[in-house]
Amino acid sequence: MAFLAGPRLLDWASSPPHLQFNKFVLTGYRPASSGSGCLRSLFYLHNELGNIYTHASVLYHLFMCHQGGSPVYARLLALDMCGVCLVNTLGALPIIHCTLACRPWLRPAALVGYTLLSGVAGWRALTAPSTSARLRAFGWQAGARLLVFGARGVGLGSGAPGSLPCYLRMDALALLGGLVNVARLPERWGPGRFDYWGNSHQIMHLLSVGSILQLHAGVVPDLLWTARHACPPD
Repeated sequence: MAFLAGPRLLDWASSPPHLQFNKFVLTGYRPASSGSGCLRSLFYLHNELGNIYTHASVLYHLFMCHQGGSPVYARLLALDMCGVCLVNTLGALPIIHCTLACRPWLRPAALVGYTLLSGVAGWRALTAPSTSARLRAFGWQAGARLLVFGARGVGLGSGAPGSLPCYLRMDALALLGGLVNVARLPERWGPGRFDYWGNSHQIMHLLSVGSILQLHAGVVPDLLWTARHACPPD
């Protein structure tokens, strides 16, 4: 990819306060820009370029330097949190559906319950004051998924052979990404060395992609198994 010449970038101390959330990333901050200026930043090097190109939260990372300042940033962050919550919610519903395929009396309650829990988790994430608080908010969904996985592991649930390990890897990768992001590693060990590439948020993005791929690898055979499997009579 050929990079264009961009505007003069800022250091951490000169960047807007609402963008000073990682004190170990010292340089490469974009100045406040118009909407077209934000779009132009797709084509020059800055410290959010890797985040833009490695994740689905493109709007948040692309327009976070918008000249609208903190109010615009807050809306973008809220939109991003809604996206994370939807992934956690919609990704888990087919797992619950397949796991409880032979328990029709329990399956609707579990699906509704997880959806309601997700709404609470999403609200907590939207109102969380810090990155670690947002991670804890989504932990409620992870805990509920672990209950489903546990039921499946001890034979109380159903599903395709081989899908459960995919789901365990899915949540392990997502948790690892969240912890890396909260810990600000590896940039904490070398402030300024990972300003453009290889910082914690980019690592989290890549682990999140791996998590979603594991979800896909587990759900597809699960749904096929459910469509073909006949449950034993009660």
